[in-house]
Parts: sequence; structure tokens; C-alpha cells
Amino acid sequence: MEETHYLKGTTTIGVVCKDGIVLGADMRATAGNLIVNKETDKISEITNNIVVTLAGTVSDAQLLCKYLKAELNLMKIRNQHEATVKEAANLLSGYVYGNIRRMSMIPGVSHFLMGGKDNSGFYLFDIFADGSLTEEKKYVTSGSGSVFALGVLETMFRENMSTDEGVDLVLKGLNAALERDTYTGNGVNIVTITKKGVKREVHKLVNPRVTL
Repeated sequence: MEETHYLKGTTTIGVVCKDGIVLGADMRATAGNLIVNKETDKISEITNNIVVTLAGTVSDAQLLCKYLKAELNLMKIRNQHEATVKEAANLLSGYVYGNIRRMSMIPGVSHFLMGGKDNSGFYLFDIFADGSLTEEKKYVTSGSGSVFALGVLETMFRENMSTDEGVDLVLKGLNAALERDTYTGNGVNIVTITKKGVKREVHKLVNPRVTL
């Protein structure tokens, strides 16, 4: 059987700031011990105000993002307004729940962090691989490098951080994972969601032996 392309060996981070949300991810995709791609973008812009990070089986994660984008566009046409972040998160968690329980030769594992803004504020959700949904008030991390990133987040996170400070914190967390987790590496992507919308703050390819 052909090897499956996985993102589950990865590190993604989400941080809640006083003026928005920061999301980050590394850029290495693996199949077992093989590095199959060194420039994988694990951050997907679903709408102008909603972003998700991807982990799990690539085909499943990409397909669920396409479903989500299509359904949110249909909801906007039907309802004449954008879906809230919570509505989008509930919709995606339902897709994940159904996907993991579908019989398949290839496990349909996908794990998302969702950040976004709507008229009621900024939100960060953890959509776990079993379809469970948790709103995060401070920070969250996923993937094989999350144990290393979590130590940085636990130590350095502060209430009411600015998004600039959040970007620096996410970068430090990803760097800790790059240093110690063999399935995390090759570069980082970081985005912010603020009142101005979604912005790519960092896109950096790195040699796995060079620190950021």
C-alpha cells in the first residue's frame, strides 16, 4: 500500500491576545520517518476572518477545509451575513466527528486549531481529532512537538499580550519544537487575526540545524 502523507508529526500553536489571535505552525510533512515535503503550509485561510491550522492525514485535513469553505459560503448566501467563529467551529467539529468514525483503509485523522473574529469578538478553538470542541481562553498547541512548545507557553504567556508579543511567543514555542522534535522542522508560518483581518506575519524557511 502506498505510504500516506501525514502532518501528525507537527507543531501548531494558537495564542489569545488582547487585540487578536495568533496562529503558527512548522512546515515539515512526514510519512513515517520520511520527510516528504519541507515547505508545507499548515495554515489555511477559510474566510477573510477565520483561519485554521492543520494536523493529521493531509488528504482528510485538506478535504475538510474545502467542505468548510464551501458550506460557509453557502451560509453567507442563504443568511446574508458571515457565519460566526463559533458556528464555523461547530460545523468543522461535526465534519471531524463523522470523518474519524468512517470505515477506511487509511485512518481519517485530522486535528485543527481555529482562530477568528466576528461581531462579538476574537475566538480560539481546539477541534480535536475525535471531533470534540473546546474554546481556548489563553493558548493551545497540538502535534508531536506540542510538549516542547507547551513548556514555553506555560512559562512565557501573559494575560493581555499584544499580537506583536503573541507572534514572538509563538515563534519561541515553534523554535523549541524545531530544536527537539524530529517530526517538526524546516520553517515556520505565523498569522495574526486582528480588527484589520488576517495577516501573514512570518514565513521563514530554516535549516533544521539552525535556530531562529
